[in-house]
Amino acid sequence: MEVSNVNSLAMATSQGQTGDAVNILVLKKAMELQAQSAAQLLEALPPMPAPSNPPNLGQNIDLMA
Repeated sequence: MEVSNVNSLAMATSQGQTGDAVNILVLKKAMELQAQSAAQLLEALPPMPAPSNPPNLGQNIDLMA
């Protein structure tokens, strides 16, 4: 293998690693933006109304086998 081939192989590997690092940073930023958007949507939801059932309803489940 010639020295120039080794040098070009090393450069290609270095550029590939740099490209991977950039892609990972872009992915992390997109995930952060998605999390912020989801948090804003959750904050925008109206509060849940209090249940209108009497306190004795919905406490027990009857099972028949």
